[in-house]
Amino acid sequence: MSLPKPYLVRTGLDDILATLHEGDPFPPERELALRFGVARETVRQAVHELLVEGRIERRGRGTVVSRPKLVQPLSLKSYTEGAQQMGRSPGRLVVTWEDVTVDPDIAAALGVRSSARVMHLERVLLADGAHIGLESTYLPLHRFGDLRQRFDPTTSLYSAIRAGGVEFGSATERIETVLPSPREAGLLETTTAMPVLLLNRVSLDVDGAPIEVVRALYRGDRVAFEATLTE
Repeated sequence: MSLPKPYLVRTGLDDILATLHEGDPFPPERELALRFGVARETVRQAVHELLVEGRIERRGRGTVVSRPKLVQPLSLKSYTEGAQQMGRSPGRLVVTWEDVTVDPDIAAALGVRSSARVMHLERVLLADGAHIGLESTYLPLHRFGDLRQRFDPTTSLYSAIRAGGVEFGSATERIETVLPSPREAGLLETTTAMPVLLLNRVSLDVDGAPIEVVRALYRGDRVAFEATLTE
């Protein structure tokens, strides 16, 4: 029985990738279609799957082999710690740092009145200069208003919080796949057609008091999450 052409093409692309290294050019669709004797649309679909998986990436007019994904632990460690453990250079670009009034759900999670203003910090997360995430953090002003005097927003927020004497105790996280808005896609340097990972987190200190509410988007082609499970 003959195998479906999409399967043969995808298997063939995997074989090609096995011979290449990070940064090597990946063959163009026209060349691949001729090599496998299939329509370019069949090749295009297989190439798109590799793009979504983060195994290849567009660079200029061509396509090259990507470097391995940044694996982030699902833990109370900071993004900085996770990146450094993989030998990557973390960085952040500040988009917004202001006091805002939030919706009732965020206010309740932070333990403040719905009319109260909270600190909002929005940053693009970088790994070796590449845009990999967009993090939006909300903090209660009565606890963390002093961050404006002692915190550099291009550095680790968790380190600054701990330096202020607050210890993280627990967090509740939910991860799902969504499509970014045009604004979000622009900040992530991706397209609105490329799925991203949405992480929602509420963190508490060791006494159960709210620390933060986080809404973060991560490029699924550049980031993976990992958890250690025990019974």
